[in-house]
Amino acid sequence: MARAFLVVMDSVGIGGAADANAFFNGDLPDTGANTLAHIAQACAFGQAETGRSGPLHLPNLDGLGLGRSVALASGDSVPGLGAEPSGLWGAASEVSAGKDTPSGHWELAGLPVPWDWHYFTETEGSFPADLVTAVAKAAHSDGILGNCHAPGTAIIERLGKEHMRSGWPICYTSADSVFQIAAHEDSFGLDRLYQLCADIAPRLHAMKVGRVIARPFIGDAETGFVRTLNRKDYAITPPAPVLTNWVQDAGRHVYAIGKIGDIFSMQGIDEVSKGADADLMTDLSNLVDTARDGSLTFANFVEFDSLYGHRRDIAGYASALEWFDAAIGPILARLRPDDIMLFTADHGNDPSWPGTDHTREQVPVLVAGKGAGSVGLVQFSDVAASVADHLNVASQGPGRSFF
Repeated sequence: MARAFLVVMDSVGIGGAADANAFFNGDLPDTGANTLAHIAQACAFGQAETGRSGPLHLPNLDGLGLGRSVALASGDSVPGLGAEPSGLWGAASEVSAGKDTPSGHWELAGLPVPWDWHYFTETEGSFPADLVTAVAKAAHSDGILGNCHAPGTAIIERLGKEHMRSGWPICYTSADSVFQIAAHEDSFGLDRLYQLCADIAPRLHAMKVGRVIARPFIGDAETGFVRTLNRKDYAITPPAPVLTNWVQDAGRHVYAIGKIGDIFSMQGIDEVSKGADADLMTDLSNLVDTARDGSLTFANFVEFDSLYGHRRDIAGYASALEWFDAAIGPILARLRPDDIMLFTADHGNDPSWPGTDHTREQVPVLVAGKGAGSVGLVQFSDVAASVADHLNVASQGPGRSFF
């Protein structure tokens, strides 16, 4: 029985979003942002030599049609990506009014977001007083630290020592619809952090804030603070069935790799594996050999976004792409004749762009296991419809299969 592997390369956008002018990094619209093309161009011009060298080298993804996808979406030059495709390829556009994780993933799973997310727009004093009071009360503390927009690594460096002294949670946000809480795993306690996030999540969800995120860290002021892999997202539950529900309700098994379980609040998911991207690649490799007949494996590889996109690290992003491509090659070679593996992304995060926020872009659609050819310009929701079609499961969303 056919199996499907849906792999989200978090933030690997390919430019060309028609509505990019309506989305911003600070005062700059995202018009012209192109995560993949700008990385490839930097590599070709010798501007991404730290930890790697030369033109961007992605033979497996390009062999499926990655270079063609970028050209279709944006017309931008992608040096080093010019292979004749052996897979199906295309570019997908999003209709949801966001460039964030839930918006992208929900729509890829067949559910465009039916509301506008709430954002904390003030960069300082970001949260209303009643929310600050509620969080402090839930944390059994006299207040909170932070209350601002900040990168997660920077804010623990700045406030980690005071957090350990006072016991106050570090609360911060970004341009996304998120409320993040950083706390020390030892002095504050990991379970206590999780409980705090769980306790306040309903209040934030009622405001249509997409996610409350637990951001645990370890270390001290002398040796430095570092975030751990014990992040946990408390996301709004999708208000209607999504791809994972469609598959599970048809009696099939659904595997989640990475933060997929958190994004969908475990809706329609049977098994979860989490960890660093290298660990997740091992999990994906193992599931290609062991996943049940008729199953869906839904994976997210986040480090392109979290470690390199937000930090505007072009060379690091290029290295991560090349690592991913090299690792995925042997996995593709082991797919069964009736399997598909579909690669896509949830938004962009152009490391050459000003600011630190995501960028509004189209995303690639690359499919191994369905022959070669172009699927053209499609919608995010068409990804869900196509996966459902391959698995012979009824689609309940607005998308149309491109198979």
